[in-house]
Amino acid sequence: MEYSKLIAVTGLNGLFELVGSKTDGAIVRSLDDKSTKFVSSRVHNFSHLESIEVYTIRENVNLVDVFQAMDGSKEKLPDEKDAAAVKAYFKKVYADMDFERVYASDMKKMIKWYGILKVNNIEPKLSEEEEENTDEQA
Repeated sequence: MEYSKLIAVTGLNGLFELVGSKTDGAIVRSLDDKSTKFVSSRVHNFSHLESIEVYTIRENVNLVDVFQAMDGSKEKLPDEKDAAAVKAYFKKVYADMDFERVYASDMKKMIKWYGILKVNNIEPKLSEEEEENTDEQA
C-alpha cells in the first residue's frame, strides 16, 4: 500500500485507503479493520495525507516531514490521550512546530496516524520523491 493513496475522512476515526471514487463519494478501506465501504461526499470531507500541511515557526511543512522526524527519533511515542505528554514529545521530536496554531487534538491525531502507518508497514513519503528516486536510478 502506498502513502499517496491514504486519506483521512471527517467524522470517521483512523486512516483509509482510497479504493475508488464516484461522483457522490468514495469507496474506502479502513487500515484498522480492513473493512471496505462507501462514504458519501455529502456527509464527509476527504483529505489526502500528502496534501496535509503542519504549521511551523518558519514555513509550513508537509505532514510527511513530521512523520519522518518521528521515524528518526529515539523518543518513545506518548499515550495519545495525554495532551501534555504529546506536546512534550513534539517539542523534542519537531521543535519547529508552531504550538500556538497546532492544537493538541491535531498532535494526538498525528500520533495515532503514525501508529497506524507503522502497524501497516507504510513508509511515509511523497509520491514526487518516489518519482525522483526512479529517475535518478535510470
